[in-house]
Amino acid sequence: MKKQLLGLVGAVCMTAAFAAPSFAADYSVSTDGSTSMEKTIGSLGEAFMEKYDGAAFTYNPTGSGSGIAAAKEGRCDIGLSSRALTEDEMKDLNGTTLALDGIVLVVNNQNPVNDLTVDQIAKLYKGEIANWKEVGGADAPVVLIGREAGSGTRDGFETVTNTKDQCKYRQELTATGDVITTVSQNPNAIGYASLAALSDKVKALTVDGVTASEETVQNGSYKVQRPFVLVTRKADKLSEGAQAFFDFALSEEAKPIIIQSGVVPLK
Repeated sequence: MKKQLLGLVGAVCMTAAFAAPSFAADYSVSTDGSTSMEKTIGSLGEAFMEKYDGAAFTYNPTGSGSGIAAAKEGRCDIGLSSRALTEDEMKDLNGTTLALDGIVLVVNNQNPVNDLTVDQIAKLYKGEIANWKEVGGADAPVVLIGREAGSGTRDGFETVTNTKDQCKYRQELTATGDVITTVSQNPNAIGYASLAALSDKVKALTVDGVTASEETVQNGSYKVQRPFVLVTRKADKLSEGAQAFFDFALSEEAKPIIIQSGVVPLK
């Protein structure tokens, strides 16, 4: 099967497209939204094209807010959100939870801090704790890194830590990968990222002594978590191809793929 990866990289968004030859013309699926869902959705898209030879799948990682808007405006088949829909959004849209994701606090590998409580995290991001020595680290200022307004990761993080509209960010970045890179380059930085996006470039902290993992996210003992949501318009029926992908993503067949991508499928 022939696959193509087409990238358009700009300051804010990247478009990745996957395609395979010779199948029904309507077996094409366009998705748009959460950058945190990139690994999960990309893996599902590739598996979908293998299952339906010749189907086409595209993913546009623009952020949860943009993905929700794209679904509402009919600019994509399925929007992707790493937060639950609001009551207002649910007037026009359906939100179907695909999986659960831990939001992991990350620091530079040189930082001696290994664990924070939810209360400490909130105080750090609200600027009430401004020096690492107050939480067992070095005598150095805390550099707060976060996501941009409209990000599902940011919304999930601020909701769980009860810090909405109170965070004193030094930098607000437009992608999970940018957060990880920025924290890896600054020994005093702290950020948050999807469990699925973690790498050894940064150190993942435990929260209240609990490590983010498939098991702890599933059983709820890891508190900083959020849903990965498939967003569709209530007024419109999905195309045959989009419905096939939607059903595949929620099937038992897809669960090992979701787990492999680093997030937790619903039971």
